Amino acid sequence: MGKRVFMFPGQGSQYVGMGKGFYDSMPQVKEIFELASEKSGLDIPNLCFTENDKLNITEYTQICMLTVEAALYKALVDKGITPDVTAGLSLGEYGALIASGAMTMEDAFGVVRKRGIYMQEAVPTGGAMTAVLGLDPEKIEEICKETAQKESAVVSIANYNCPGQIVITGQKDAVDKAAAACSEAGAKRAVPLKVSGPFHSKMLEGAGEKLGEALKDVEIHDIKVPYITNVTADYVASKDDVKDYLRRQVSSSVRWQQTIERLIADGADEFIEIGPGRSLAGFMRKINRDVKVVNIDKLEDFEKYVNR
Repeated sequence: MGKRVFMFPGQGSQYVGMGKGFYDSMPQVKEIFELASEKSGLDIPNLCFTENDKLNITEYTQICMLTVEAALYKALVDKGITPDVTAGLSLGEYGALIASGAMTMEDAFGVVRKRGIYMQEAVPTGGAMTAVLGLDPEKIEEICKETAQKESAVVSIANYNCPGQIVITGQKDAVDKAAAACSEAGAKRAVPLKVSGPFHSKMLEGAGEKLGEALKDVEIHDIKVPYITNVTADYVASKDDVKDYLRRQVSSSVRWQQTIERLIADGADEFIEIGPGRSLAGFMRKINRDVKVVNIDKLEDFEKYVNR
């Protein structure tokens, strides 16, 4: 028997109108949006559904993305569709935590609201992220290390997304120099990302520490559905390890490609991307074309899958 994976995307694939079809037609989805609004002190439906300048600002993006992911997850579970294992990219790891049973939706909404604020506040001016396309990860690691030493600056790998796509992060000058060195070493392209800071770099360790403090008051429950953390690309063995991984995750590399490879090696053959956009499905095509990938973003995706 194969395994079904629920996977949840990170910030970057948000858009105005995400989740609206579900919100308008399912009372339980509306309730989740109300719960998120109550826990965050924000008008989440308004942020998600009406044109505004806030949706792309980290402190709002994160809670809005998680609300939609949690709501779509609930819609699937209510139809009897459940995961055998779960994972999420960066912010999406909180969707996976909900699906694993380790964190309640209420707690996840409260924590992610704080995480977004801490990450927004921690963002120093002069941070940047760049996607490097078509170069070996080992070569990129080496270039980041050399550049960091030479410039006495922060530059490292933020995301191992899929073969041929690695994101580097850190101080802007160092990121630009490392990107140029990657191009010289044979990278096809280096594309600066439109982000508000150097996420998943050492520059965000302070935000991770604050998050660690906030997590002290949160109860972590037994892990009912196995989940894989970004930090190690391995299963979280004990609920006692969850908080430490969430603290470290803010400033460490997201090992997404390694996570997916591990899941496939363990027999996963159906991956359901739950949430806005199709970024994870896109990575999947480059990691392994032989597994089934379903994307649930719009109401028609959901109906097609449920009535298959």
